[in-house]
Parts: sequence; structure tokens; C-alpha cells
Amino acid sequence: MGPTKLPANKKVTAEHIEKLMEQLSKVKDYWLNNNDILGAIVSVHYIRVVAKSNRLKTLLEDIGKKPVDSIRGAKFVTEKNDNGKMIHKHVFTHYVQISAIDKALEYLKIVCGIVNENYQGCITSEDIDKLGKEKRYLFADKIAKTNFVNIIVDCYFVEKFDVDEAKENVTEDSIITIYKTDIDTKELLSRFGIDVSESKIIGGTTVLLTPPQARRLYEKAPYLIAMKVTDFSKINIDDSLLDDVKFDDEGIIANPQNEPIVGVIDTQFNEKVYFNKWVDYKPMIPKEIIEPEDYRHGTAVASIIVDGPRGNSALDDGCGRFRVRHFGVSKQRGFSSFSILRDIRNIVQNNQDIKVWNLSLGSEKEIRENFISPEAAELDRIQSEFDVIFVVAGTNTPDGLKHPDMKVGSPADSLNSMVVNSVDMLGNTATYTRRGPVLSFFHKPDVCYYGGDGTKADGKIAVCTDELGAIFLSGTSFAAPWITRKLAYLIYIMGLSREVAKALIIDSTAKWGPSGKISDTMGYGIVPKRIEDILYTPDDEIKFIITGTTEDYETYNYTLPVPVINGKHPYYAKAVLCYFPYCDRNQGVDYTGTELDIHFGRVFNKNTNGTIKTKIKPIDDNKQNEEGQVTYEEDARKIFRKWDNVKRICEEIKSISIPRKAYDSGMWGIGIITKERVTSKKRKPMQFGVVITLKEMYGKNRIDDFIKMCESRSWLVKRLDVQNQIDIYTRAEENIEFE
Repeated sequence: MGPTKLPANKKVTAEHIEKLMEQLSKVKDYWLNNNDILGAIVSVHYIRVVAKSNRLKTLLEDIGKKPVDSIRGAKFVTEKNDNGKMIHKHVFTHYVQISAIDKALEYLKIVCGIVNENYQGCITSEDIDKLGKEKRYLFADKIAKTNFVNIIVDCYFVEKFDVDEAKENVTEDSIITIYKTDIDTKELLSRFGIDVSESKIIGGTTVLLTPPQARRLYEKAPYLIAMKVTDFSKINIDDSLLDDVKFDDEGIIANPQNEPIVGVIDTQFNEKVYFNKWVDYKPMIPKEIIEPEDYRHGTAVASIIVDGPRGNSALDDGCGRFRVRHFGVSKQRGFSSFSILRDIRNIVQNNQDIKVWNLSLGSEKEIRENFISPEAAELDRIQSEFDVIFVVAGTNTPDGLKHPDMKVGSPADSLNSMVVNSVDMLGNTATYTRRGPVLSFFHKPDVCYYGGDGTKADGKIAVCTDELGAIFLSGTSFAAPWITRKLAYLIYIMGLSREVAKALIIDSTAKWGPSGKISDTMGYGIVPKRIEDILYTPDDEIKFIITGTTEDYETYNYTLPVPVINGKHPYYAKAVLCYFPYCDRNQGVDYTGTELDIHFGRVFNKNTNGTIKTKIKPIDDNKQNEEGQVTYEEDARKIFRKWDNVKRICEEIKSISIPRKAYDSGMWGIGIITKERVTSKKRKPMQFGVVITLKEMYGKNRIDDFIKMCESRSWLVKRLDVQNQIDIYTRAEENIEFE
């Protein structure tokens, strides 16, 4: 991206550098008096939300390590700027040796002296630009030019250095994540008189502590605490949302054959229900502690996945029935989330034939602003490592009443999962609905569906919980399984990847219109009831799917032959990109490790200094990564959803349709730009799925023309024929007996 330099018309004063030196000296003294961790934890407060390219480049570097290698956490703080406006600011936490602080202090002293002596106490962006053009560098005997410029830029973006200490009153068992140091967690905690067994530690730095242990850690080493949540033993399954209205049901159902298997992780399953042969039940807690009430919620969820349309004809989705492998990990009134964390990984790892999982358990407590919950982080890791997708309920308010500002509870903050909120039967936000966003930025929930509301049976969801018949319930727990059914159909029956299946769900939900309209309570909107409305395309639309793997920095194709009529393209366009990145909870608000930036639009040729380059004119005017263009990090996140694992770009259909000019060859193109949080991390190829729709402005059907043109350009075109895919699945799942 060119040489390092200050932003235009900005400056750095010697006074500011001296303040940073003073702060860093105090940090050093702090750690000389607290030497239990064999190093130093330093919080770097920035002036705003900063891009990776504007974070420390030289300060806090050590032998063989760059500043980025020492980052152990990131969070946002919200403060007023000079104009009185509330803005987000980045805070990064580094773990370094004292030698790194000494080196930084030495650098700052040299740079401060140069700024005082040679720039009258203030160096500007113009001075830095001149320095870059000068052949003779005056300060070579004191400091290298690259280091000098880097430190000036570091000082501009850094507001202060500090040691942040966590403060909180602890009254319950807590899941606490500490900053990663060079000392093993078990040994480190023992230095403060806290003895924990290996079974209480997950992921190396996340530990389950009793209230006395947690209070001791807050007292003895508050600087170590990165994140803390209550062990969510109170799972939010609110009886006030249950309605005991019943009706008789003969409940005759055929025996299962080779239907797809969906995984359910929930409370226990009642094997007396009429569809019991469709469920492979595996209790994960001792039978001695299971009570009759513990079967209700899990059985209700399974009944929707197996045979939901039976009692809910208005929600018949055309997906058929599914078998369920049901893992009972919790009691109705709750269970240790720490135990569930351990169970979920083992369950998925040992059942890799299952690609779609339903998790309708959730915490009654709100998520935290600056970090992902341990439960959500584990789901995200699992989905990054395994080819699976979780459908997670968006959680209900604890008392069933409306709390407009109450955030969702874990694990509904899982980014890779499809998080589902609830609406009533008329499509209005349910009274018990909670809201996003997650980490102040990521949109959750993803979508919403009918989960019922109100006091009457016809406003709720009919489910089966025992051998007596049906009852009527409401809640996000009973909205999520309907989306699980649709994803299972798309992945198992239609043979689509999880990336494409998720993209199709979102594409069918979000209507034509501006890209930025996403609700904190309804996500992209209400998913269509019928599976046909997700899979079938109107005659005036061309919908196609592109799947791929990111091998390099840029993955692109400039030969999408969109039909040209009288030298123009009479189309509106939209695209949805989905992928499942590796996520690191220890990075706080910088949670997702990989960014895929989509550029989609017409292709044109640009003459740059006599060199012809092929470019894409994006439909959303995305100028990120273009030479000479500057997009601030906060704007990139807000407008182009930078670092989000779902990208939707869409044009608004206007009252007057104006076809676009066809450039040069008349082709359209798609480009996927890949960026990593940590450049030193060895990146593995990442799968992605893109669903693209072109809507003909005058209602013409041009799909056949599009297919012929694609084939003439050597594209391998495969029609997604629903009946054909059903036949293929049926034949593939037949049992063949050899004589």
C-alpha cells in the first residue's frame, strides 16, 4: 500500500511523544514491582478505530518479534471527541518483555530529540513526505529512517499507554479468560494461591473458578483478566411462555428410511412420543438426576425438526421429515455451560456425518460489549474446523416481557452460526425478543422466523412433548428448528455447501434495497415459509451460485457474460457472500481472523501509465484496496462490513429504470480480496459461497441467453433442478443388498 506516512495535514508534537514516554515509564515501573508473569501486559489506547496498517509498527517490538505478534486482546472504549460526539476507540493489549519497553523508550527519546532539534517541536505530514524523497538522511547515526517514520506514525495513532485492571464483584461461579503469557495457566494461577484442575481449563487460558477463587484473582492479579462471564447454569427456558392447551392426535407416522440426520443439542428427549423411532437419543448427564420436566424442551424442539408441519399446517415448508440424533446435555432449569462447552466439541467430533446442528439453549444474561462468550467462541471454532453449521436460537427475555434494549444471550453471539430470532404469526417482532449487535458491530440475529407469541393457542407453535398429544409453545427455541429444517434440506437434499446454503437463506430473506438495512431484532428479515421460495427464481431474474476457495490475496474472474441489449445491461444486481473464518476470542473485538472483501460489477479496462489493467466497477462503489483511495477503518466496517463473515451488496429498485452502459467487452466480474489479521499466521485456503441475482428491469426472461453465453466462455454451467436433486439423493441413499 506504499510507504508509511502520516495522514494528510496531521502532525505529531514533541510534547505528545514526551507524554507517551512518561506513560510507558510508569508501565515499566508497574511491572518491575509485579514480576509474577515474567513479562509485561501493556494496553495501547488509540485515537480511533484503526486499521491493521495503522497499528504499532515499531514501538513494543522485541528481538525476532513484531508488535502484532504480542497482541493478546482488543476492545472498544466509547468516549467523546473534541466536538462532543461519542466515538469508538481501539484498545489493544500486548504481552511483551521488559526489554521491549526499554527499546521503545530508547526509540522515543531519540525521536523526541530529533523533533525538538530539527522540527521545532512539531513534525507534520509534509515533513514526513519530504523525508521520504530526500536521498541524504540526516539522522542515520541516531536511528534508521524507516524506524523514525514508523515511530512518528505510531505516536500519531497512539493516545496513551496504560495497564488496565479489571474490577467486578463476583458472587457466582465464573468462566474467566486470562491473557496468554509464557507461563502455563495452572502454574500461573497457583502463584496467586488459586489451585485448579486441568478439567477446569479450556483452550489454555479459559478457566472455571468458584466465587472465592475469582475474587482472589481480581484482588491479586486484576491485570491478568481479559474476560469474565457467569457460568450460565440458568438456561432461559421460561415457563411463562408455555401454554398447556392440548388436542388429540392419533400420531401415526411411518418408520424412518434414509432421511437426512440433523443433530440436536438440548435438554433430554422423551422416548414415549409417537415419533420416537425417528430420534436416536443419547443422554449426556447421569440418569439419576434427570427429572420429568427435563424432557419437555428438548422433545419439543425435536418434534419440529422431525414432523413440524403436522401440527402447524400454516408453516408447512415442503421439506419433508428429518431424522434426529439428540444429545441431552442439560436439565430444564439449567446446567453448567462449562460442561456443555466440553461436551459440544466431543459430540461434533464423534458425529461428523451430521452437517446441520440445532442449539436452542441460551443464557438469560446479556452478552458483553467487548468480547464473545466462551460458548459462542467454541461454536465458531468448531464450525471453522469442521464442515458443519449450527442454528442457534436468539434467546428470550427472562420474564417473557418486552425489554427493547436487552442484548441477546450466549451462544447467540456466535458469528459463524445462523442465529434466529422470533416473530409472531403476523410477522411482528415477538414481545420476548432480544437484540444485537455483537461486539458493537457484527449483525446478530441473522434472520427471524415464526416462533409464536400471545396468549392464544393459534398464536403459538404446536409441538409434541409426551405421549398425550400436542401442546402450544412460543419462543426463539421454536423458531430456530424451522430454519434448521431448511438448511438441512439445502445441504443434504440439494447437495449445496453450508456457505451457499446460508447465503441462499439470507438472499431469500433480504429484499431488494440498500445493503445497510439490517435490523437488530429481525436481522435480514423473515425467512420465506416454503422451501420453493428459497430455491425457485422468478422469470425476470437470473440467479446463479459461485463457490470457490481463496488460495491467494485476490481470487477473481472477469468473464461473467451478462446479456447486453442495445449496448447496455438492463439489470439490477445483488450478491450475498458467506464464509466461515477462524475466530480468536483472545483478540476481543478483532474477533474474526480473515476478511473476504467482495467486488462485483461491470468490467472495464483502465490505462495506467501506458499499462492496460482490467478493473471491476462494483455495484456498491467499493473502493477499498484501490490505489490512491483511502477508506477509514470505521467507515469500511460500517459501509462495507469489513471483517464480517456475511457480505450483502444490493441495488435499490427505482421507479425509473436506467440500464447501465456496457463497457468494452460487455463482461461482468467478481473479485474476492483476502486479508488476515495476523500476517505471520499460516493461512489455510478458505471456502466461500456467493449467490448472485440479476433482475431484468423490464421483466424479460433472459436465463437461456445467459447460460449459452456462459458456456461459450468455457463456464461449466449446472442447473439446480430441485426434482432432479431429490431423485439423486433418494437413489444415493438406497440400501443395496448383494446376493
